[in-house]
Amino acid sequence: MIDVPDDALEERFLAATGPGGQNVNKVATACQLRVDVFRLGLHPETYRRLKLLAGSRLTASGTLVLTARRYRTQEANRQDARERLAELLAEAEKREARRVVTKPSRAARARRVDEKKGRSVVKAARGKVRID
Repeated sequence: MIDVPDDALEERFLAATGPGGQNVNKVATACQLRVDVFRLGLHPETYRRLKLLAGSRLTASGTLVLTARRYRTQEANRQDARERLAELLAEAEKREARRVVTKPSRAARARRVDEKKGRSVVKAARGKVRID
């Protein structure tokens, strides 16, 4: 698990969008969490995977921007943003399983060639009928 230092985080609260009437129009409940990815000290491979996962949420300057506006309170949106950050970092830390290169056996190669020859015979029989 990646430990995120507090100085790498910046929180801003803004007015949320969508339905909600007067509350949504006057109360800044949406949380925008900005994370300086370079301060996290990520392994280069982890950073590469994070870049792929984050997509347009990662700026060219290395700032990850997450906006949480699912809930009606600042605290719930702050918690949601931090949970989503933790999930994103955990997913970026996962390593892909290495593929073990295998070689087909001689019998498997022979079966493949026999199948190809059989298909060839079937396809050759589909030709025009000649009356000799």
